[in-house]
Amino acid sequence: MDVEILARIQFAFTIAFHYIYPPLSIGIGLIMVIMESLYLKTGNKEYEVLTRFWIKIFAITFGIGVATGIIMEFEFGTNWAVYSKYVGDIFGSALAAEGLFAFGLESAFLGVLLFGWHRVKPWVHLVSTAGVLFGSMFSAVWIVVANSWQQTPSGFHIVGTGLNARAEVTDFWAMVFNPSSVDRIIHTWQGAFLAGAFLVLSVHAYYLIKNRYVETSKKAFKIALVVATIFSLTQLISGHSSADGVAKNQPAKLATMEGHFEKNAPAELYLLGYVDKEKQKVTGLGIPGGLSFLVHQDFKAPIKGLNSFPVEDRPSQINAVFQFYHIMIAIGMSLIGLTLFASFLWWRGKLFQTKWLLFIFSFSVILPQIANQVGWFSTEMGRQPWVVYGLLRTSDAFSQEVSSNQIVFSLIMFAVVYFLLFLLFIYMVNKKIKHGPYTELDETLNFKTF
Repeated sequence: MDVEILARIQFAFTIAFHYIYPPLSIGIGLIMVIMESLYLKTGNKEYEVLTRFWIKIFAITFGIGVATGIIMEFEFGTNWAVYSKYVGDIFGSALAAEGLFAFGLESAFLGVLLFGWHRVKPWVHLVSTAGVLFGSMFSAVWIVVANSWQQTPSGFHIVGTGLNARAEVTDFWAMVFNPSSVDRIIHTWQGAFLAGAFLVLSVHAYYLIKNRYVETSKKAFKIALVVATIFSLTQLISGHSSADGVAKNQPAKLATMEGHFEKNAPAELYLLGYVDKEKQKVTGLGIPGGLSFLVHQDFKAPIKGLNSFPVEDRPSQINAVFQFYHIMIAIGMSLIGLTLFASFLWWRGKLFQTKWLLFIFSFSVILPQIANQVGWFSTEMGRQPWVVYGLLRTSDAFSQEVSSNQIVFSLIMFAVVYFLLFLLFIYMVNKKIKHGPYTELDETLNFKTF
């Protein structure tokens, strides 16, 4: 296997593993802010118990996320030297902003969040909880900005030629607000809120099934269900807006996501299917003209197909991009259906008596995670063969001095370390969940497990 493919596999593996944790941190952070706000408003100690319990889960998730994210920065230098040189000015600006605005905010409040109970006033602790949430959200902003610039570069000029060429920022805010960044930031935040909300739903559905911490779990479940319902619906809106941006700025990617080959013809909207790249045909269930309608509000409007682009400018893994994209959509629609049905049962007063639905929720934590992963896969694979869209090819971006054996060895080492970190994460979170939310407050509050 050649160096380019191995370097791509290694980076995909490390970032996919890392991407398990930041969305959870952001989502749990929002839930914690809501729970603690309710505690300050109502004085109900159950909300304090819930907040303190989820702070522990947050701390574990945050710590593993930081540890797994460091490696990626080294990979830019070791495996992608040409790329690093080309985008260094762009990424340097974005990552410097992340350090100033995101990590600075998080580090200022993280200690108070973790160790400040009964050491600071309640409102100060709430501000610290919100500060950590906003810090993690700002961190996502600058990472997504940097990645979005690769998709839709703007606010720059090219200095030098050949291997010495590099992009320099000419307009910082044009770089930040490039054509795809806002839609992608909002979509990423919403995916993170769903990841955190469904973890809370999963844990407290488990408690309800086991008849443990019933009243407290009902409160947590309702909070998380409201969050999950809102953001599963709004993510449909931001997803559509993102797709419109792809249609305008990256038409080859859109054609790949929907398996559309004809140069200028109405395009079907597939619900599921299989793309035969050689025959240039999709076998599946689709709505004739559906993609044309979503993009142009006209079932007969032409859409640029893959045959409009040179073969060397098309993604090579068309069916993989198609499948990942449609899995993301299928999960998104499933989350909408699941949360709306649960909300309906809540309104009817039958939510917590519907055990089969609680059973589904106890395993639902995996769904937003899969959607986040496959959404990222379709975005990055759909951009190929460009690492910076229209400017720098992936085949020209990797380090020329790194051998395939070196990448394989480091990939194996990363896999071993990440596997151990994942086991540690599962063990620690599972231990906290089995212990339950009550600790030293048990006797004071006289809460019982049922």
